[in-house]
Amino acid sequence: MESAALRDLLVTWAHLNSGSEHLAGLARMRAALENAFREKLPGAAISAIDLPGTDAKALSVRMRPTAPMQVLLSGHYDTVYGAEHPFQRCEQIDEKILRGPGVADMKGGIVVMLAALAGFEQTPEREKLGWEVLLTPDEETGSTASRDALREAAQRHQLGLVFEPAREDGSLVRSRMGTGVFTVTCRGRAAHAASPRREGRNAIVALAGFLVSAERIQNELPGVLLNVGHIAGGGALNIVPDRAVAGINIRVARTSAVAAVQDALAALAGAVNRREGFSLEITGGFDRPPLEPDGRMEAAFAAWNDAARECGVALPGWLDVGGGSDANLLAEAGLPCLDGLGPVGGKLHSADEYIELPSLGERARIATAFLTRLAQRGRAFA
Repeated sequence: MESAALRDLLVTWAHLNSGSEHLAGLARMRAALENAFREKLPGAAISAIDLPGTDAKALSVRMRPTAPMQVLLSGHYDTVYGAEHPFQRCEQIDEKILRGPGVADMKGGIVVMLAALAGFEQTPEREKLGWEVLLTPDEETGSTASRDALREAAQRHQLGLVFEPAREDGSLVRSRMGTGVFTVTCRGRAAHAASPRREGRNAIVALAGFLVSAERIQNELPGVLLNVGHIAGGGALNIVPDRAVAGINIRVARTSAVAAVQDALAALAGAVNRREGFSLEITGGFDRPPLEPDGRMEAAFAAWNDAARECGVALPGWLDVGGGSDANLLAEAGLPCLDGLGPVGGKLHSADEYIELPSLGERARIATAFLTRLAQRGRAFA
C-alpha cells in the first residue's frame, strides 16, 4: 500500500469515534475494519466474536488455520476518546506528523498490520505460515470482556505480534508492568463532632493514615509503583464521617512482587482493623500480570532486528515500560510476544496524540520481512 493510501485509511478510521464505552461507534469501527480486511486480504475468514457482558464484539481474521506454523497479530480498536471528547478530528501538522485521536494507539497499528499482511500475502512463502488477526474493543478499559478470547487465541499460536505503538524514539517494548486496581473502604462510627465523650470514629482520618503508609510500599519493594488516584467520604462538617473510600492503582515489574504487595496491604489493613470502632476492607486485585521477557522473546526480537536491517532500518532498542497491554495476557497464557510493533508516535491518551507518518510504511515493511523470514524458518523460537 502506498504512503498516501496508508495515511488516508488512518484518517478515515481516526474520524470514526470508537471510545471504549461508545457501543455504536465501536460497531461502526468494526464494520470499517471488516471491509478493509476483506478488500485487502481476499480469501481470509472473517468473523465477529461475542464477548461476555457487552454488546461490543471482537474481530477475527484468519488465513490458513491448518498450516503447521501459526502467528497471532493482536490489536485493539477502541480508544480513550469518548463520543463527547473534544478531540475527534485529525490535523496534519507537516508532511511527517499527523495528530489525531487513536492515530498511534492504536488505529495506526492496525493500518501497519493490514499493510504488512497484504505484503506478506504477495510472497511465495505465504503458504508455509498461517496467521490470525484478533482485534478487541476494550483494551483501554482493561480487556475485561476480551481476556478469555485472547487466552483462547494464545493456545492456537506459537508467537504473538502486538501492534501497540513503538516508543517515541522508535524502540519496541521489552517488558510491561502488571497492573492492579484496588478499592479501599474504611468504616468508622458516626457521631456529632462536638460529642463530649468523642464517641465518633473518623473513617476519613483512619483511611488517610492507611494511604500514607500504603504509599511507602513502593519505596520498600523494588519494581513497584503505587498511586492513590481517588478518595471520597464524609458529608456535613459537624458529623464525624463513618465511611470513606479510596481507589489505588498498583503496578509491578515482576510476578514475584504480587504476593509481597498483597501481604503489605493486608498488614496495613490489619493495623486499622485492630483499632476499636474501625473496619477496613480491600477489594479488587491485579487484572494484568507483568509481561516479562524470556529466551523465546529475545530470539524473536533478534529476528525482528534482522528483518529491520533488511529493510534499511536500525531499531533504537527494546525498552521496559510501565503501561500494560494485551501482550501481558497473551504471555500469561504461555504465548511469547513481541510488543510495540506499530508506528512511531507519542503523547498517547491526550489531545496531542500524534504519529510519524513515514513509520506506517516502514513498520509494515519490517513486519512483512519478519513474517517472510519466519515462514522460511518454519518453526517457532525456542
